[in-house]
Amino acid sequence: MFPLGSVLFPFVPIPLRVFEPRYLTMVGRLLDEDEPGFEFGVVLIERGPEAGGGDQRASVGTMARLVSAAAGADDLLIVGVGTRRFTVDRWVDENPYPRAELSMLPELEWSEALAPLRAEAEAVVRRVIARVAEPQPDAGAELSDDPVAAAWQLAAIAPLGEYDRYTLLQSTSMGSLLRQTIDLTLEAEELWSAEWGS
Repeated sequence: MFPLGSVLFPFVPIPLRVFEPRYLTMVGRLLDEDEPGFEFGVVLIERGPEAGGGDQRASVGTMARLVSAAAGADDLLIVGVGTRRFTVDRWVDENPYPRAELSMLPELEWSEALAPLRAEAEAVVRRVIARVAEPQPDAGAELSDDPVAAAWQLAAIAPLGEYDRYTLLQSTSMGSLLRQTIDLTLEAEELWSAEWGS
């Protein structure tokens, strides 16, 4: 398990700089696995620091498949890609690194009837990204042709804080994910408009 200060969504890559001994050990064990497609869990740290432990963690997270690892002088640079969502049933012994017993959450199912809602969500997210004062690297991000992957990728590029992202991660249906992406993005836009006086 890898507790972080950010939310990971399915179908979304996450680059990580690994330097703590416990996580270097964890990644080393993943790389030693005989089977390809090794995964680790990512959960949001609700309170506390990313390094050193003693944090309070969210109960819903996403598995990440390790796709690359490169050694630095004192660290590893790894990239994972989100796969399946889970709930933490119980945290177990954290020696030598954080571990937990998990239950996988069901995949969100796509229906063509959701196509107009998905198109609305993309239009809202891209419009609000364009209004943000600071340049957004995700403004022109291309989404997957797969509608389920695209919905999660849209949630990832929406200009939201981590607690809003965590709300999206807990979605129980594809319609709920898209609707909440729209609503939370519009709420964020209202806050920015109030701050900017426009």
